[in-house]
Amino acid sequence: MSIDFEIPEDAKAVRERVRQWVHDECIPAEERLAAGADYKSLLSELRAKARAQGLWLPFIPVADGGMGLGPLANALVQMELGESHLGALSMNSQGPDDATMLTLLAHGTPFQKEKYLKPLFNGDKRVCYSMTEKAAGADATGMQTTAVKDGKGNYVLNGEKWFSSAATAADIAVVMALTNPEAPRHQRYSTFIVELPNPGYRIVRDIPTMAAHGPLTSIMGGGHSEIEIKDLVVPAENLLGGEGNGFNMGQHRLAYGRLRHGMHNVAMAQRALDLATAHVTQRSTFGSLLSDRQGVQWMLADCASELYMARLMLLHIAYKAEKGMDLRQENSIAKVFLAHMVHKVVDTAIQLHGALGYSHDTPLARWYTHIRSQRLVDGPDEVHRWTVGRNVIRAYQKFGTTASAAGGDLL
Repeated sequence: MSIDFEIPEDAKAVRERVRQWVHDECIPAEERLAAGADYKSLLSELRAKARAQGLWLPFIPVADGGMGLGPLANALVQMELGESHLGALSMNSQGPDDATMLTLLAHGTPFQKEKYLKPLFNGDKRVCYSMTEKAAGADATGMQTTAVKDGKGNYVLNGEKWFSSAATAADIAVVMALTNPEAPRHQRYSTFIVELPNPGYRIVRDIPTMAAHGPLTSIMGGGHSEIEIKDLVVPAENLLGGEGNGFNMGQHRLAYGRLRHGMHNVAMAQRALDLATAHVTQRSTFGSLLSDRQGVQWMLADCASELYMARLMLLHIAYKAEKGMDLRQENSIAKVFLAHMVHKVVDTAIQLHGALGYSHDTPLARWYTHIRSQRLVDGPDEVHRWTVGRNVIRAYQKFGTTASAAGGDLL
């Protein structure tokens, strides 16, 4: 008897199609964009080509216009799309839209799906998710934005939101607010669909961050906005998933987002390692190629090891998802590991490029400033490590061993 790591042929085929798509279309489109091409025209062209090839909404069922990929095939696809910042956008698979689409698909009413989800599926509109607040940070149960019924069939929302990614590019916002402060802690919050622009939902600013910002950052949805919510009137028909279900829906949504970040991190790290290896096999110093130096080979080996572990983590999580198994512990472990992995690999790639890596003549410097966020978004490292550590203790107390909290179900 053997453990089978064979990827199904159909999953292999779609991965290869997407890999070719990214290298033949998306990466060249990056160069056109850098040379001054109009972003909206370029993206429209890319998306038309992608849809014509059946490369659209990989994670959405075929009946709803997507590719209908399961967790494994989608993971393989996302691990290719992340090589280009236009990859996911070209197939309408970009965050934060993707996870919010899944939430609307799972919990939306027929009215909500027709009015709000269809335009998202078609790529005609974009959506942002407003949950995080300054006052609460990583503690989603500390949100202070309120939603109160006005007796006229509406809710009135008041509060503030922080780091609402892609808000400047969004036509729809999904907003979480406190509806019942007396309910059990995880049943106090509800989620609302808001059409934008709306005078009650004011974008105060795109928060300056350490990531490299350019003229297209906000247009592409790369910014993170501070939002003032003041007397925002939302019809009761725009309540998503029923009162009190906002927190649980949000956690399910974030679980996919964490995995998608990790998948894209693998793709980015792989491209960084490819760039570094190409450079050291061509660059000579002191009469020898850099690639002939043992120290350089060790650096490449460390990067390859990180990527190997990262891929195995994601494949195991995809396997558990395919089987409908509980993957929360592995998700948290992988989220933290993958955020550090991509930082290590990109940092090493910059070092191997020397001053060239520090410049903007390669994508590495821009990636470096962007990926620091991976240790914060969708829950900071410390929160996930805290959760993982508690689960280790619980496993020992229950079973007399920590194995089940440390990948032991592989055995």
